[in-house]
Amino acid sequence: MNRNKRTAIVMAVAVVMAAIASLGVYRIVSAMPQRQGPPTTVNAVVAAHPLKLGTRLTTDHVKVVAWPAASQVPGSFAKVEDVLNRGVIADIGENEPVTGGKLAPLEAGAGLPPSIPPGMRAISVKVNEVVGVAGFVVPGTRVDVMVTLPGRDREQDSLTRTVVGNVQVLTAGTRYDQEKAKEGNAIPSTVVTLLVTPDDGERIALAASEGQIMLALRNPLDTASSETNGVRTGGLFGQAPAPAAKPKSSFPKAKATPVKAEPAPAPAPAAPKYTVEAIRGAKRSEEIVK
Repeated sequence: MNRNKRTAIVMAVAVVMAAIASLGVYRIVSAMPQRQGPPTTVNAVVAAHPLKLGTRLTTDHVKVVAWPAASQVPGSFAKVEDVLNRGVIADIGENEPVTGGKLAPLEAGAGLPPSIPPGMRAISVKVNEVVGVAGFVVPGTRVDVMVTLPGRDREQDSLTRTVVGNVQVLTAGTRYDQEKAKEGNAIPSTVVTLLVTPDDGERIALAASEGQIMLALRNPLDTASSETNGVRTGGLFGQAPAPAAKPKSSFPKAKATPVKAEPAPAPAPAAPKYTVEAIRGAKRSEEIVK
């Protein structure tokens, strides 16, 4: 083999090896994650601290932060001026974006009224620690409203029955109690405000005036109907069955007629007895003849 052929073979092998090495380096570099620049952000108005239902927003309640543009919350605001003097109709957590769905419309004011949906009503009932389920009836929970009606007289028993079911609780406690609760004080709720339809509001108002109401806390995922037949006093431990009525005869009952007792007959007089002497051969005997 001459010198030229040997040189050509070496060059060909070198080119092939270089191509293989380049392909390997290309694949390694392609698998490496690419460095990206800083993410694009937008301004978002968030709550500076937890905001409760009915709060009228001021500059002390909100702040503007940089929010990733790729995960921007629908309905959020970019300027503080867009949310000022609007009422909060749903609780907002700290650093949570303020959205239009949690604010009352413009010029609607603040407080509880803007949070009432059209066609619904808010009604308050007086409660205590027992009626309020030991303080577990808080805004957002759902309850059944039961009423106990006393008997009108001795013949009519008391009755307990569910009058309205699956009712949403809007607020718990008065406005004064809620302001005290912000300071960390444990204030027992004396009033609970419920979101009801006009018909259900009439039932609850009548139940509160005629008897004693009670709230039953329920699972918010349980949407089954709460219609029951109620329970009376006689049915608490099972009412004793009434005695069976005796069957009535289809024949008219005969009247008893008094019977006069007849006098007993007088005994017959005894027949007179006679003694006769009889002689039979050599024998003599006496016989009695009636």
